[in-house]
Formats: sequence, structure tokens, C-alpha cells
Amino acid sequence: MNQLAELRKWIVLIIISLLLIVGYYFFSKKEDNSVLDYNTNLIQQQIVNVGKLVVTEGHFAEVITYKNQQKYLMNMLSFEKKALLVVNADVTVAYDLHQMKYDIDEKNKTITILNIPKEEIKISPDIKFYDVEQSKLNPFTGEDYNKINKQVKANLQKKIANSSLKKNAQNRLISELSKMLILTNSMGWKLQYEDKLIESESDLGQKIKM
Repeated sequence: MNQLAELRKWIVLIIISLLLIVGYYFFSKKEDNSVLDYNTNLIQQQIVNVGKLVVTEGHFAEVITYKNQQKYLMNMLSFEKKALLVVNADVTVAYDLHQMKYDIDEKNKTITILNIPKEEIKISPDIKFYDVEQSKLNPFTGEDYNKINKQVKANLQKKIANSSLKKNAQNRLISELSKMLILTNSMGWKLQYEDKLIESESDLGQKIKM
């Protein structure tokens, strides 16, 4: 009887031990998944917060002389129209980060930025006409205004390209994306842009300005 009781005692101890081991692994694994889910959700929320329109504004002004000449009777008669144009334009350079594509690798704790949308340039010119000269045979028409508008925007595009406006917009973009870098580093995750590991804000800047 004593041996049977002793055997039962050992069987109960073994069963309790097994239950404790299984319970430990079950609850510890659940906690790890919970932490991973929390980290992933936090990172996704941060990306949503970053995903806004980053805008840099500028103002440009220029003066243009517009001329057009109509000739008749084998160029013996000509009628000219001309005007002095004063242009003031507000320009915005923006990045819509809601269109940014990224991938979250939970297993390797890595966020990969796959694509950043191209900048959007919006030009809003205000054109005023001065010293307008025209004739009934060669008046200003809608076609003239369309040509003037195209010429104004083409000139402004050149000015924007030679200005610091795009560079300033890129710097603001880098500043916004660096918030993701700070968060991932603080949580033990990694940030990549395409195939390059981003370890600092300067790495991010070099990749964006390529």
C-alpha cells in the first residue's frame, strides 16, 4: 500500500509539473505576441501621424513684355499688340505622405519604406496688364491669355528649379520621416529605405536626395 501511495504521489507531482511547464510557455508566448502586436500597432499609428501633406511655400515676381504682330497685304501692313505684364505668384511644393508605400516585417522588426511620392508643385499666378496697346484688327483674345499663362508658368518653373524651394521642401520631408527613425530606434526596430539601412537622419537625407 505504501508503495502504491508513493507511486500515486509521484504521478500527481509529475502531472502538476507538466501543467506548470505548459502553462508557463503558454502565458509567456502570449505575452510576447501581445508586446509585438502593441509595437506594430504603435508604429503603424506613428506612420499615420507622419502621413500628412508636407508643404513649403514661396513667392515669386517677374515682369514680362508680351508682343504680337499681325501682317497683311504681303507684310505691307502690320498691326501690333503689346502689354507689360507684372506677375506675382504663390508657389507651394508638397509631399502627400498618405501615398507613401511601406512594409512592416514583424518577424525581423524592420520597417521598409518602398516609395515616397514625387513632390507636387502648385503655381498660382496673379497677372496684371499695364500699357496695353492693341487694334481692332489685332485685339487681345483668349488665345493670347492662354499663351501668356503658359509662358508665365514656364518662366516660374525655371525660377523654382534655380531656387532653394525644392531643397527646403526636401528638408521638411526628411524632418517628418526622421520621426519614424526615432520611434523605430527607441523600440529596437530597424528602418530601411528600399535596400539601404537608415541609421541616422543624414542617411535618410542622402537616400532622398539621390
